[in-house]
Amino acid sequence: MQEGTAKAKEDQSQADELEERLIDFAVRIVKLSASLPKTAAGRHVAGQILKSGTSPAPNYGEARGAESAADFVHKLRIVLKELNETSIWLRVIERSQLLRTELLADIVSENSELCKIFTASLRTDDELSMRQFLTHLFQHDGHAVRVAENGRAAMALLREQPADVVISDVKMPDMGGIDLLRAARELQPDLEFIMMTAFANVDTAREAFLLGAFDFIQKPFDNDLLKEIVARALDKISLIKEKQALLDENQALIKGQRARGKLSNIIGQSDRMQAVYQMIETVAQVQSTVLITGESGTGKELVARAIHDLSPRAQKPFVSVNCGAFTETLLESELFGYVKGSFTGATANRKGLFQAAEQGTIFLDEVGEMSPAMQVKLLRVLQERRVRPVGAHEEAQVNTRVIAATNRDLAALVKEGTFREDLFYRISVIPIELPALRERGADIAELTEHFVQKYCAQASRALSINDRAMRLLEAYYWPGNVRELEHTIERAVALEKTDTIQPERLPAQITNYNEARISSELELPTDGLHLTAHLDQLEKTYVLEALRRTEGNQTNAAELLKMTVRSLRHLLDKHGIRGLTAQMRDERRSDSIPRRRANDPYPRRRSEDFPEPVNDAEQAARAGER
Repeated sequence: MQEGTAKAKEDQSQADELEERLIDFAVRIVKLSASLPKTAAGRHVAGQILKSGTSPAPNYGEARGAESAADFVHKLRIVLKELNETSIWLRVIERSQLLRTELLADIVSENSELCKIFTASLRTDDELSMRQFLTHLFQHDGHAVRVAENGRAAMALLREQPADVVISDVKMPDMGGIDLLRAARELQPDLEFIMMTAFANVDTAREAFLLGAFDFIQKPFDNDLLKEIVARALDKISLIKEKQALLDENQALIKGQRARGKLSNIIGQSDRMQAVYQMIETVAQVQSTVLITGESGTGKELVARAIHDLSPRAQKPFVSVNCGAFTETLLESELFGYVKGSFTGATANRKGLFQAAEQGTIFLDEVGEMSPAMQVKLLRVLQERRVRPVGAHEEAQVNTRVIAATNRDLAALVKEGTFREDLFYRISVIPIELPALRERGADIAELTEHFVQKYCAQASRALSINDRAMRLLEAYYWPGNVRELEHTIERAVALEKTDTIQPERLPAQITNYNEARISSELELPTDGLHLTAHLDQLEKTYVLEALRRTEGNQTNAAELLKMTVRSLRHLLDKHGIRGLTAQMRDERRSDSIPRRRANDPYPRRRSEDFPEPVNDAEQAARAGER
């Protein structure tokens, strides 16, 4: 028994002596590595010694008073293989007194296995060395690095100058890593935070991520992994900054367009248009439903597209549909889609326009033309944000912003009972009224120049406009608004043979328009008048007179008033006289012979075409003469 105990003590003594010799030799190796020149060439030599096991300078070890380079590398391999315990490496580093050397950090940073041992050994004994090691690790990659000995010092540095990435230990004496994360994110919300700890647990990691930590790494760590995490954090920051730069550039572009009297493709510097621009920019940032009203040709779709382009949905689809161009059944299948076999010709499933505009914007033009049944279905979509394709049994969720437009007075239609009141309030959350062109006459010259340049570019020509022609354009009433002006300029560019657009190239209704003749028929009362009410009454009077002359024919009345039939119907609804047209037509038909179509093979006979009536005596006398 005593012999066995003695033998065990002897073996333990020999093991301790061997370990001590290995430690002494390792200290010599570390000191020798650290004595290499602190230059790029010296670091290269050190890196090659530790990584490849071959020395690029065979006699370098002998010049330093050590064994030959081959013996040095051979013994170094043995030491690195044998010293696989963290505690032994801790003793090596302590005895070498080289914890703070820049060269040792460079050497360790180039060897991932050695880096794990190195960081583990520094975990509890020398935090300054950890900071120096990480500093050299990231400075070697070209990063600007600042260090702080504790959380409070780190906050002071952040207040002096913001940082992109913070690497922090979880356990620190005065201010823990979680507390530092919370305070740093409050000071700089876009800061990326990487947590390090040797005592990781699920609760700590969960709390760190909830507070916005970018990643969580456990000691001992792989230096390549840490570099990769930092690189990903910096990439994320770069993307965010790039996105913000694009947003700032977009805002600057918008302000520049506003200064030049433009927004998207909308042109005009008048006060009315500036108010419209401001409204567009405001509503673009919210998701509420918008109702755009205005006469035909005022640019309602351009405003809808501008709202979409300035909104967070700008990269998603913008889908436009004219509700007045489809029958009720066709409009339903267009908006909501259909499934195979739901009706004749439905040979496959088809998504509707609401789903086609997913995460984007759908523009419902002429929404006032919808039938009552379609109004109910649209109301449900707006309330539930779900659509049911024609013939389907299940609904589909949609995330689409709705912008509606109409040239009709929906409030009047609600009173008449032809438009649902609940749908009216649902689509008119944010109303935008566009001014008619006659209400912003100051923009006519700029619009004219824009259209001249547009159509000259298409025709590869260079034209200007005559001053007198411009004055005629500015004096005209423009019932068709901007659309009529555009078509007028398109026609003038196409017909003009010289290099200047002459008044003769303008339509007759513009050149014959005489504002002086109209104004001479009006007289302002001495006590003034209510201009808006007077103009409305005057407008109503002219419409009624046109209908009287044309016996209730809307097409002929619209032609007489130099406006489109749609615009005339808008005025009829505005003044509540649309029913008079049917009454006038009925009266005309009851008092005259039924009308025939123009292609009727039998010509229409008027009263003057019939011979004058004669009495019976005259007829008998004529018969006797024969």
